[in-house]
Amino acid sequence: MTNLGDLEIFAKVASTGSMSVAGRALGYSPAVVSKRIMRLENRLGTRLLQRTTRQVSMTEAGLGFYQRILRVLEGLQEAEGFISGQVDLAQGTLKVSAPTSFGRLHIAPHMAAFLNRYPSISLNLILTDEFSDLVGEGFDMAVRIGELTDSTLVAKRLAPVRRILCASPKYVANSGEPAAFEDLDGHCCLPTHNGEPWRMASDSGKVIHRPSASLATNSSEVVRAAVLSGIGIALRSTWEVGADIRSGKLVQVLPEYEGAGDISIAAVYPSRQFLPVKVRIFIDYLAEIFGEAPYWENGP
Repeated sequence: MTNLGDLEIFAKVASTGSMSVAGRALGYSPAVVSKRIMRLENRLGTRLLQRTTRQVSMTEAGLGFYQRILRVLEGLQEAEGFISGQVDLAQGTLKVSAPTSFGRLHIAPHMAAFLNRYPSISLNLILTDEFSDLVGEGFDMAVRIGELTDSTLVAKRLAPVRRILCASPKYVANSGEPAAFEDLDGHCCLPTHNGEPWRMASDSGKVIHRPSASLATNSSEVVRAAVLSGIGIALRSTWEVGADIRSGKLVQVLPEYEGAGDISIAAVYPSRQFLPVKVRIFIDYLAEIFGEAPYWENGP
């Protein structure tokens, strides 16, 4: 089996482009680094690095090998951290972007417990309904709701999203309750904050409704306030209105219809390679809180 130390040395040379720099970082002389690289190449039967008097560069085989051993080294680092309980690695500032309403309702209330568990971490939570540029704006990760559109990001699903039609008892008392999907044409239906049509699904198939009301807004929180005040019917996620349904402030209408599409709450981050411990434990913490049966569906 290939010596893991040789893999670590090769990875450091590949990432720094210098045997002397890699040697200083790992505590080896350039001669030892060169000897270990040659041993690895002889074992593999191929040249991994092109060497000149001024620089070191990877061959095509070396690049492919480097990309693959990073996962091995990352897994080894994680395994060692698990065994030794390296909580000390979970430190520094963690910069996270999250949707405004979801962040206020389902992230902010859980931050005290997280910070108490990991006192060496400082959390910088930025709430915005815009998709932040993670790399360009220096975010470690983001919590997003919807379908991942940036294929360069890595996503981990945290919880499912269920969307329902709801209204206040006051609205139902004054305007009646729709008996069929087509009846929505005769009701005040509040558009979503992004103006998208309602794409719904039932056992009978998929349907679309284009809501129309005297109120339009770019804020999901304003839509929630409007439906609570009795203005009309809205399509809302249960993470947002689950507590209102349970308390009787809102009632579900046309319960046989729910929002269509594979939408979920996900943690996204730039790369799997050497994922910082502080990011991994925060993702695990959110997954622990939410899960496949989120508390907002039927819990407090």
